[in-house]
Amino acid sequence: MYIIMAILGFSLLIIVHELGHFIMAKVNGIKVEEFSIGMGPEVFSKKGKETQYSLRLFPIGGYVKMLGEEEEVEDERSFSSKSPLRRITVILAGATMNIIFAIIAFSIIISNRGYTETTISKLEPDTPAIESGLQVGDKILTIDGARVFTTTDVSMGIQLSKGDSVDLVVDRNGEKENITVTPRLIEQDGTQMYQIGFYYTPVENPTILESIRESFNETISLVTQTFKSLKMMVTGNINFKTDVGGPVTIIKMSGQAAKNGLMTLTYFLGFISINLAVFNLLPFPALDGGWTVILLIELITRRKVPDKVVGAANYVGFMILIGFMIVVTLKDILFPISL
Repeated sequence: MYIIMAILGFSLLIIVHELGHFIMAKVNGIKVEEFSIGMGPEVFSKKGKETQYSLRLFPIGGYVKMLGEEEEVEDERSFSSKSPLRRITVILAGATMNIIFAIIAFSIIISNRGYTETTISKLEPDTPAIESGLQVGDKILTIDGARVFTTTDVSMGIQLSKGDSVDLVVDRNGEKENITVTPRLIEQDGTQMYQIGFYYTPVENPTILESIRESFNETISLVTQTFKSLKMMVTGNINFKTDVGGPVTIIKMSGQAAKNGLMTLTYFLGFISINLAVFNLLPFPALDGGWTVILLIELITRRKVPDKVVGAANYVGFMILIGFMIVVTLKDILFPISL
């Protein structure tokens, strides 16, 4: 049952993403030939007025096929006939919808569960927090020069320090104070982690406006953390076996989240939705970000990038992505992440 909920939740994110492309294609007067959820063999198909709606076997993706998307077509309703700016709006709509979905999901969760501010409410005795001069009421603004949006930003900064000192900027009674503190390694419930030794201020019954504002903070925070994680993956600071998960891991984690309740599953889907948006915006061929780069070149140079170049780049990019998907799926099976 929980796995089914997980698959349905993951499929919902794909529908949201592709719906963004579909809506903006219609807004820009582009003919959509097929709207597909899933990849691989066709399970179900229904022909609309002009669009084929399909459900395919593997819930690991989806697509919106537009007239003139892959080659130039002499038709005023083709994707290729539209201006670069109009095509960019269609391409970016998928990631935009994923971000909107996350904001809505986080708003619902925060309005029900509340949130914690980055303001210190209590200090533990004999801890680095006391030694550094932090005080109750201090609001943490930055950590090692990076802006703090949520308490997770602070926690991530502390863990990534690996025990080295971190520089905090705090708001103390309207004045900015610079604090340097060295986290201490502790063991909690069998897990080693770095801590400074303070508690945040809880907000238990936020207003609707507070919930929406905090959901924006949560979204910006997760976008920033996702980019940091991608950078760490490229630089080799992340262990591929233990820290990287593919579709199998996502479904397992979604199922575990479903076991912990609807709100936990909703948060996890919001988290995955952000990751999906960021991944799709990477400037890599076959991804939305790669398409956007090509269209920006056309917009700036006022010259169309040859179809052969675009086709070859997207084909190579797609093959690389498929290869990467196969690798991470095999990794999920051979070296599963402990949940």
